Amino acid sequence: MNLEQNKAIVRGYLNEIVNNRNMAAFDRYLSEDVVFNEARGFKEQHLVRIQASLAAFPDFHLIIRDQVAEGDKVVTRVTFHGTHQGPFNGIAATGRQVTWPGMAMDRIADGKVVEMWHVQGTAGLLQQISATAPPDK
Repeated sequence: MNLEQNKAIVRGYLNEIVNNRNMAAFDRYLSEDVVFNEARGFKEQHLVRIQASLAAFPDFHLIIRDQVAEGDKVVTRVTFHGTHQGPFNGIAATGRQVTWPGMAMDRIADGKVVEMWHVQGTAGLLQQISATAPPDK
């Protein structure tokens, strides 16, 4: 696979699984034994994570800002957006619109994602929904 194909695979799963909530797309983009942040069982855990995120941020979506590929790896910088409409991390719904950054490094083999390393700016998200955050403008 070439670099552009690898980038398209990552864009595909981010849009299909995260933005479109199409869980049936797992098998199209992710290997059966995909490893997420060095842990197995991602497919089972991801459904729970997505459901929790959607309960707190029903309009949750991400925008891909940049992608860089080298060898079998793709790095993607994203921005998440959503409105805090349900409890999250012990914080009751605030109705605030929030934005937070994320980075993903995915390794591709045989046309599928086999390893994922993802981080999100959760501290910034929590600050935006905390009681001490300034009100929305």
